[in-house]
Amino acid sequence: MQFVLLIYQGTTPTPTGEAWAAYSDEEKKRIYLEYNEINNSPGVTPGAPLGLPKDATTVRVQDGKTLATNGPFVDVRGCVGGYYALEAENLDAAVKLASRIPAARLGGAIEVRPVGKYW
Repeated sequence: MQFVLLIYQGTTPTPTGEAWAAYSDEEKKRIYLEYNEINNSPGVTPGAPLGLPKDATTVRVQDGKTLATNGPFVDVRGCVGGYYALEAENLDAAVKLASRIPAARLGGAIEVRPVGKYW
């Protein structure tokens, strides 16, 4: 089965944020190592790095007119910070891998979605 694992950063500190400085060098290395292990896990395809939510542009069409606004569609805490594509045996295997993503224990959440077939 194919899944997409959406990483919601929530309050998880990122390397570009001020809260990241509060982590010890050892903890920072641990987080990088954990992400690297997931990136190299069987069945995992890492997603492209996403820019910061503050740099997003949200597009809507109303009455046939395109409206582009600065910023994310949802508040920053609700924004997707990254994603993985995963080929796994079943949902339990996907959840097991998702639980290893550091953001899940550092203030964020991982949403596991099966890849849909629409056509």
